Parts: sequence; C-alpha cells; structure tokens
Amino acid sequence: MKKWIMQSLLVSLLFFGFTSVSGQSKKTIVTDIFTVVYSEDYQQPIKLKYTVQCPLGDAKRGGLGWREELNVVTSNNKDYENNVWDRGHLAPAAAFNCDREMLKETFTYLNCALQHEGLNRGPWKELERFERDLAKFFEVVVIVEVDFEEQPLRVPGGAAIPRGFYKTIFIKGYTWKFYFPNVDVSGEDWYNFLIVE
Repeated sequence: MKKWIMQSLLVSLLFFGFTSVSGQSKKTIVTDIFTVVYSEDYQQPIKLKYTVQCPLGDAKRGGLGWREELNVVTSNNKDYENNVWDRGHLAPAAAFNCDREMLKETFTYLNCALQHEGLNRGPWKELERFERDLAKFFEVVVIVEVDFEEQPLRVPGGAAIPRGFYKTIFIKGYTWKFYFPNVDVSGEDWYNFLIVE
C-alpha cells in the first residue's frame, strides 16, 4: 500500500513538475476526465494525464463533433483539413465511453493533437486497447507528453505539428514508457516503441 501511495505521488510530481515547452503561454486545465497543460502559442496540448474509466463501456460516438473552449486559443477544424493529420485524442474516447455525456467530454480541442493518421489509427490505437485491457484488473494512470521541435512546423491554420509523443502508463508496481515519432508507422506493433532503460 505504501509503495502504491508513493507511486501515485510520483505520477503527480511527474505531471506537474515538467513541461517540455519553455517560454510559452501555457494553461493548466482540470476537467472531469483529464488534466492538461495546454500551449496557446502552439495551439496544442503539451502534457495530459488521465485514468482509464470505462474499459468495458459501449457508448457510441456517432454524431459527436469537436469543440473549441472559451478563453483558450486552441486548434480548430481548419488545422485538420486536407492533410495527413488526424484529430488525435490524447485521453482516448474509448477509455471514457461509460455513457454519451462522458464520451462527449473527450471531444474537446484541449484533448486533441495533430497526429499522423498512420500513428493514430495504428500502434497508438492498439496501445490504447492494451490500456483498457489492463484497466479491467488495475487502476491505469497515463501521462502523455507532446514533443515539439524548438521551431516546429505549422499547418496553414496555425497549429504547431508535434515531433512525437511520449506515453507513460502506470499501474500498481509497474511503469511502461513509450516514444512514438509523429510519422506514418502504420503496420508496426506498439511494443516496438517501448523505451528500454
């Protein structure tokens, strides 16, 4: 029990103690399902933390649209038009599909990154499935850190394109950390991106 409390404390310190973008206009926003550090300059999340809630949920996402938030400069629909960039959920919709209202909370641009379609629909999606499988037996806490070049490329709409994504999964007694480059990695297995220390 003491070890689990220490691990939970460490997860919180890791989340709030580090952001990879210095000198940016950043906002920390706590919602009912995730906490995000958001860069208005990049119009992208920098870091997001969530706990898988619904590993067996079955709410349907049909008809749900992405929304912008009041008082936060985010990406928007124009940033994702006519290019290879998906609206990549950082806190996955399938992890919060207990009911339609909870599922709807994931469809905010605060929770959305420019993610290559070959990553989002490939190994990233499969790793999210692994998280849900773990959550059938354990509490699963996840931190996603979005990695940018010092001077990132931007889409015509203005949002910065991430270089890649770190994902750290915490369950009682175990931690896995991954790095996914933001390129077409379709067909690759998610475990190929595990960081071995």
